[in-house]
Amino acid sequence: MSSAEILARSAVLPSRRLPHVDALKACAAQMIVLHHLAAYGPIADAVQSLLPEMISWLYRYARMAVQVFLVVGGFLSARALCERGQVLRGAVPELLWRRYLRLAPAFMAAVLLTLLCSSLVAPWLPELAPESVSFGQLLSHGLLLHDVLGHEALTVGAWYVAVDFQLFAMLVGLLWLARSFRRASAVLLVLAAGVGSLFVFNRMPELDAWAPYFFGSYSLGVLVQWLSRLRSGWLRRMGLMLLALTVLLALALEFRERIVVAGVTALVLAVLQQRHLAGRVFLATRRRSTELAGRLGTRSYSLFLVHFPVCLLVNGLFAALGLHGAAIGIALMATALGLSNVASVPFHRYVEQPAGRIRLSGLLPRSLRDLVA
Repeated sequence: MSSAEILARSAVLPSRRLPHVDALKACAAQMIVLHHLAAYGPIADAVQSLLPEMISWLYRYARMAVQVFLVVGGFLSARALCERGQVLRGAVPELLWRRYLRLAPAFMAAVLLTLLCSSLVAPWLPELAPESVSFGQLLSHGLLLHDVLGHEALTVGAWYVAVDFQLFAMLVGLLWLARSFRRASAVLLVLAAGVGSLFVFNRMPELDAWAPYFFGSYSLGVLVQWLSRLRSGWLRRMGLMLLALTVLLALALEFRERIVVAGVTALVLAVLQQRHLAGRVFLATRRRSTELAGRLGTRSYSLFLVHFPVCLLVNGLFAALGLHGAAIGIALMATALGLSNVASVPFHRYVEQPAGRIRLSGLLPRSLRDLVA
């Protein structure tokens, strides 16, 4: 496969809405909520008495849905940064600032909401409430450096938000380096970084607070996006075969279930994206399903952030009322899942969206705006 073709031979740009991507994000977000419901609180213990295998499966495997987010995140980042076939679309400071605003303000709102809810349930669930919270701990969360600085996370999934920013910054850095050379160098740099992650860094658990540990999964999404832009069908197939072979070799070196999920997600995404470009839109004949996937996919980050405070409150209610039994546990687990989705609606509208509309150029003096243009 000629790597130059991946950026140079662009297919017709797809529509902005990608129902198959929405569906992947929506399903992954629901699985993350179920994983945390199975991992924390007395409701999980109550349900486990009747359905131990289900709780065990959700605890062990549902968390791997994060690999879907990693692959899709790489895909969407490549789509945004290289929209018309160029190596990097936009100035680096502005891109990083916009990504930070996309992630951090909503994340900090969720952290504060979690602290409030954990204080409410602390009399009944002290193990789910932090013993103390320092200003430095809050600041490290606001800067997305809590894991790097060794501070205890104040909400579940905090690690992912920090790593997501690191991965985006790493991709932007690679594309910035490639912009000074041929466009093919972007593909080679991302491919090399992805291979390094899959074969080396992802096998080092002590690096799980850093982007290189996860970049293998992220790079699969990036490369699938670039491959989807090729006009030549056989080049696309050759590229996908190369990616599949790379994943299989990495698994042969050390089998990791998370990499299996990432590899399968990348292949599914590649197939669905190609069908989309060919006019066979996912769920095209099911308008309501498409609309539902769009809403859930759009709010997946808000759901990821806001579900844990909701789960805390429902578990606190279960404990405060002295409830017990698998039946009531299952009912409240379903209630927590439903309420989490409901809570994601105002959170997305009033927290996530406004933060994402802030621009760096509007916050800088006129004399500095040219630096980020």
